[in-house]
Amino acid sequence: MATGRTHRPATRSRGIPEATVARLPLYLRALTALSERSVPTVSSEELAAAAGVNSAKLRKDFSYLGSYGTRGVGYDVEYLVYQISRELGLTQDWPVVIVGIGNLGAALANYGGFASRGFRVAALIDADPAMAGKPVAGIPVQHTDDLEKIIEDNGVSIGVIATPAGAAQQVCERLVAAGVTSILNFAPTVLSVPDGVDVRKVDLSIELQILAFHEQRKAGEEAASPDGAGPASATRSKSADKGPDGDVPAVMPA
Repeated sequence: MATGRTHRPATRSRGIPEATVARLPLYLRALTALSERSVPTVSSEELAAAAGVNSAKLRKDFSYLGSYGTRGVGYDVEYLVYQISRELGLTQDWPVVIVGIGNLGAALANYGGFASRGFRVAALIDADPAMAGKPVAGIPVQHTDDLEKIIEDNGVSIGVIATPAGAAQQVCERLVAAGVTSILNFAPTVLSVPDGVDVRKVDLSIELQILAFHEQRKAGEEAASPDGAGPASATRSKSADKGPDGDVPAVMPA
C-alpha cells in the first residue's frame, strides 16, 4: 500500500473550496453508517439530514466531485464512499506521528478510529526520558531526540502535536524540517509555518467558549420572553436546521 509521502490529494488543484473539503468527512461518516446497514442508495435530503447540512449545500458540494446522483433514485452509497475517500486521500495508508504523550496524546494514541479511516499511528514521541520505551496503545514511546530519524524511517508527512503550548512551536519546526507537511495541532497556541505546510487547530477551550456564548444568549432571550419559551425556542429550532457545519467549524485552521 502506498504511504503518505507518495501522493497528496488534488483537492486544491481541482478547485474544491476549503469549506466543501471540511464537510466531506461529515458526508463520509454518514455514508459509512448507511453502508454498514447495507443501504444501497440515499436521497440528497436524507444524506443532508444525516450529515447535518442542508440538501442544496450537499448537492453543490457533490457537484465539485462530479457526482450528481440519479433523479428519483438518489446517490449510490458505495460509490460515494469510494469517491469521497479517494478525494480525501483515504484509499491509501497515511503514517502519523503523535508528539507529546501526556493524557491527551495517550488518548489520541488509543483512539480506534484512525486505522479505519486510513491513518496508521507510526510512532509516539515524547520529551520525557522516563517515557522512552513505555508502551502506549501497544506502541513504545520514543524520545524526541530521535524525531527526525523516526519521520524519515516511517515516511511520515502528517504530525499531531499534543504538547504543552510552550513546546509546540519548536516541535512544529522540527517536524517541518524533517519533512512533515501537514500538522494537527492540539496545543493551545498558534503555530507559525512556512508556505506549503497545512495546519489544522483543535482547541477544545475555544469550542466551549463558543457554546457558553450561545448558552448566555439563550438564557437572555428566555429571561426576556414572558413565557420563557418564545425567542429561545425559535433560536434553537433555527440552529438545528442549520446543522453543525455553520460559520464556526469544529476544527479550525491555525
